[in-house]
Amino acid sequence: MARPERRTVRDVRRGNRGMLLRTLYFDGPASRHELTGLTGLSAATISTMTGDLLADNIIVEAGQVDSDGGRPRVLLRVNPAYGYVIGVDVAETHVRVELFDLEMTEKARVDYSLRPSHHDIELVTRRILAGIDVVLADGGVPADRVLGVGIGVPGIVERGQDTLIHAKTFGWDGVPLGALMRAGTSLPVFIDNGAKTMGQAELWFGAGRGAAHAVIVLIGSGVGATVVADGVVMRGSSNSAGEWGHTKIALDGRQCRCGGRGCLEAYIGAEGILDRAGVATRTTDWQAALGRVLESDSQVIEETVAYLGMGLANLINLLNPERILIGGWAGLMIGRDLLPGIRAAARANSLAQPCNATSIILGELGPDAVALGAATLVLEEFLDTSAPLRLHAAS
Repeated sequence: MARPERRTVRDVRRGNRGMLLRTLYFDGPASRHELTGLTGLSAATISTMTGDLLADNIIVEAGQVDSDGGRPRVLLRVNPAYGYVIGVDVAETHVRVELFDLEMTEKARVDYSLRPSHHDIELVTRRILAGIDVVLADGGVPADRVLGVGIGVPGIVERGQDTLIHAKTFGWDGVPLGALMRAGTSLPVFIDNGAKTMGQAELWFGAGRGAAHAVIVLIGSGVGATVVADGVVMRGSSNSAGEWGHTKIALDGRQCRCGGRGCLEAYIGAEGILDRAGVATRTTDWQAALGRVLESDSQVIEETVAYLGMGLANLINLLNPERILIGGWAGLMIGRDLLPGIRAAARANSLAQPCNATSIILGELGPDAVALGAATLVLEEFLDTSAPLRLHAAS
């Protein structure tokens, strides 16, 4: 049995500093006295670390509050202007690039259209790199103020030096997006599955806050999920946990874009819904077309509610979550008017006890949640390491 790695004093300090910064970010502003209670760290440790963070301009003073008979206590907060983060959503029909400050306030954005059948990796990479230049120029932010770029992509993200992406629906089989990005920018790049980035955004800033056991489902052209157990996102042995869209709901059922049959995605993904409604999907505006189907095709609506309810029931029975969030542009369109029926269909197909413990709600962050969540990949790294901003050569 392998021995656990020994932690050095530097490791302990880095961990304490990261915990303090996370506490200030999510629970601040707070005084030094409050931070001792929130973190469990000693007053001396809090004093030393906050002094270092103030000197680095990572945190700033944010006013004062009265104390019990003593001097007013100074409030501290993370400095929202310390640096900036970029989030990218690579979707079936677009590449969206957004620039945020550390309060996740959007400073600039740009969208590039993609044709559903054209996802050449070099083209997508060029769109991302061009988008980075555009949002920095539009936001008036120099590249050396950017902490990094987070990218949400479809499919399975294989971690490693090149960050290989496996997305059958895009025709990507181990494409080295990480290496291609490093060749085009000196900014740190973080890449994850788009459903997971959306899930992280909802967990941090949206309807998932406070949930220890949750599933955040993304329904767009494709279908995926983020599974949270005991407050931790489940990733699996090869970082592919959450491929809910490719769980089977029919034996030898409808053809899925992954090559299989009977996948949930083939029934509740936007392309699957449009195909069942007899709408051509290669030349149309998917969102407008889905809107028309949801307004007029009662049979497809009824079937979609039933299939989605069945898929959610499988999550309820298997994972026993306290909360299920429905997100993604198509999921929000479907759930806007059909949520009561979806809840009823889920209840009809799940066990009573776990279903009674589960609430099914819509995500709060809208269709931009993938890019926002991608930006949190950078923010998470910053909060964990809290290293002073390093200068980057402009790309």
